[in-house]
Amino acid sequence: MEHKIYWGIALVALLILGLAFVQGDKPVERSDLPWHIEHPTVDTSKIFGITLGISNTNEAERHFQEAAKPILFKSPGGQLVVEVFFEEVKLGGLKARIVLNIAVPDAELRDMFERGLRMNATGSGKEITLTPDDIARTFTMPISSLTYMPAVRLEDAIFSKRFGQPALRVKEKKSGVVHWLYPQHGLDIALGGGEKPLLQYVSPKDFDKLTQPLLSNGEILK
Repeated sequence: MEHKIYWGIALVALLILGLAFVQGDKPVERSDLPWHIEHPTVDTSKIFGITLGISNTNEAERHFQEAAKPILFKSPGGQLVVEVFFEEVKLGGLKARIVLNIAVPDAELRDMFERGLRMNATGSGKEITLTPDDIARTFTMPISSLTYMPAVRLEDAIFSKRFGQPALRVKEKKSGVVHWLYPQHGLDIALGGGEKPLLQYVSPKDFDKLTQPLLSNGEILK
């Protein structure tokens, strides 16, 4: 019985999101849908009410009406980045997870690392707990990128319906994940690899920073 209930809920969720994606013949004014991308200027993107490079985490908390969880992440290569997680946000009628990358100057990142309260090792690096003062500071800094992870898997056709054909498709050699790239929107849609889709948004002017690692470790698909 529990399995039937679970799959029933998953099917309803998929149908709701699917309908939201395919109703392309009708104008949609809502701004909480992943294809609703605005460009206040040629160099900026606005998604889910967040203007990349301008909006901050305090604004995101008010917009999403959820508490944010910040973490300082250190990669195996030593790169530091502040990420802010919204574990469960309801957008377009469905739940999703959102991760924000914060534009923190390198010098401040190193200082925050030294002041970190705790460090936990993960499979992909180390997570450092920030001090309350550093959290307050990062919450006022601009959001540089936004990653949207819907709670359900979606067919590739849904994305091509809403976004059109990508300018480029790149396949990661190691994982097999295929990235659909839309430089005009600063959008990277990661599909396949047995995972749910992942949509990453950056300002169009920063798109090269996103694509360079993909091109170095992947192959372009025709």
